[in-house]
Amino acid sequence: MLIVKRILNKLVLIGYILILLSLSPLAKSQQLPIYSQYMMNKFLLNPAVAGSEGYTSINLTAREQWIGFQNSPKTHAVSAQTRILGNSYVLKRISVRKKQKANSRIGRVGLGGYVFNDRAGMVSRTGFQFTYAYHISIRESQLSFGLSGTAYQFKIDKENMTVWEDNDLLVNNLDNILFIPDANVGIYYSDPQLYVGLSASQLFQASIKFGNKQFESYRLLRHYYLMGGYTIEINNDFMLEPNLLIKTSEIWNFQADIGTKLYYRQDYWGGLSYRTDRTFIIMGGVKIDKFYIGYAFDYDFASIAKYSFGTHEFMLAVRFGEKARRYRWLNR
Repeated sequence: MLIVKRILNKLVLIGYILILLSLSPLAKSQQLPIYSQYMMNKFLLNPAVAGSEGYTSINLTAREQWIGFQNSPKTHAVSAQTRILGNSYVLKRISVRKKQKANSRIGRVGLGGYVFNDRAGMVSRTGFQFTYAYHISIRESQLSFGLSGTAYQFKIDKENMTVWEDNDLLVNNLDNILFIPDANVGIYYSDPQLYVGLSASQLFQASIKFGNKQFESYRLLRHYYLMGGYTIEINNDFMLEPNLLIKTSEIWNFQADIGTKLYYRQDYWGGLSYRTDRTFIIMGGVKIDKFYIGYAFDYDFASIAKYSFGTHEFMLAVRFGEKARRYRWLNR
């Protein structure tokens, strides 16, 4: 446990270093969508999270980036995940006179999936993902592994595209709808206070073939995510959760989210975060029975702020069996 905490402290240090790196003019955007409230649904970034907390969860995420800016990025996703649990205990007869409880074969398999639509300018991706995860209990903690298969339609809106020349070779030979298979993989460590995860997306680095041989060398890039968080109990009512997310692509364009959230009785929360592309994030939410409602506002300090009204992200989740199933597999 002490070793894991030290690792997390080092990750926080790396995150602060990345703040300085973000001031470089070499910073570039990534191919995959960004989520400001990723800590509320880490499954979107790491397949090993599927079923890791035991309960069944259904999440809806809607993100509208740079409101007021024409053809701004938009992301919508609906995800679901669950844990396939067995009976927690069986009654084993030791003798005719004595009976004793013993651990049965516990459920170690998590399943999940989601459908998504992500649009940025003239390019959109619409598809689905199915995930299988396997969880191993280690005392009061858990180590999880996950693998996802995904397939999506890659579409370019050629009709609304503005070109300088009517005989543009790329546009005229464009297959504007492509179907792409891919895969994601992840590993995730968690206990009641700490979580650390590492994942990779777009493993196949699929080629985007635009219809003409001279334009078939465009490839998607692998993306890597390193996340971590730690819960600190202040008193019976308040908890503080520092969190960190480091993202990079295959060509090492780093970006980091560094933030913290404050919980009140686990029913209300608010948080602040800084993304190293010069974005400040404020978020909040409330729990009502089985429902979780969250909102995040991103304000970009870059020059695009002059032309937009910021970024808005909404999250709605419903969790079933949280009290009965959460951490049920742990041998406490």
